[in-house]
Amino acid sequence: MASPMRSLVADPDRYLQSFRLFLERSTEHQCMREFVERQLPDVIASIGNGKSTINVLSIGGGAGEMDLQILSKIRARYPRATINNEVIEPSADQISKYKERVAQASNLENIKFTWHKETAYEYESRMNAEKKTKKWDFIHMIQMLYYVKDIPATIRYFHSLLESQAKLLIILVSGKSGWETLWKKCGSSFPLEDLCSYVSSADLPRMLDSAGLKYQLYELPSHMDITSCFIEGDKDGELLLDFLTETLNFAKTAPPELKHQLMEELRKPGCSENRDGKVFFNNNLGVIVIEP
Repeated sequence: MASPMRSLVADPDRYLQSFRLFLERSTEHQCMREFVERQLPDVIASIGNGKSTINVLSIGGGAGEMDLQILSKIRARYPRATINNEVIEPSADQISKYKERVAQASNLENIKFTWHKETAYEYESRMNAEKKTKKWDFIHMIQMLYYVKDIPATIRYFHSLLESQAKLLIILVSGKSGWETLWKKCGSSFPLEDLCSYVSSADLPRMLDSAGLKYQLYELPSHMDITSCFIEGDKDGELLLDFLTETLNFAKTAPPELKHQLMEELRKPGCSENRDGKVFFNNNLGVIVIEP
């Protein structure tokens, strides 16, 4: 009999609810912001040298929260340059939130925004069809490589668009995170659909080495409070389980043995740690900065 389990993205409202709860319960954005504050200035130290315009490409820019943090650092480093920021984002809802965020922000007067409602693959196909090659000073892909069918080809393509001083920044879950452990143990039982691959920072060095690319790796410590996942019938706990498994109503539709296996895994040290009576999931991120 076919499994009643369905991908979480089949219900965009519930996906958004679970994603917002994940951001609320985790230090995801805090640890990225810390990286942007502390390490990004060194990463971008020479991307705009001698340039009056700096071209930035955001792939999977979402609602723009991290994009604006990154842009503020680029602006601080190159206050006289005009920044041309182009965003590739397939979700109309996310683009509209991004536009709202830009409309409400101050200090963006020398930044020009252009949005493209498309995936990374669609962007590449469109550029190839139009026989265009636009070069960029900074390209970033934050938490989006999971939605790409051919990761090495995507990285090679966008790497080929880098200017001589440019950088390509990738952020995704760490190979040392609970996500990696969970996907290895239970991933084959989850309904993939929109998620093309369970990829972590541990998978990238092999791809980059075989392509002969130079890069730096950073580990960003992050955690998520998943205590409510262990309270039967807890609404927030059920939403977080949906997010962890990419499954719509996981608690109600998963076979009992899969649910049991997942709950066991979530408690193990490979996934989480217990502190002060709470369970914290290891949500560590990996950052890869690729040279031209």
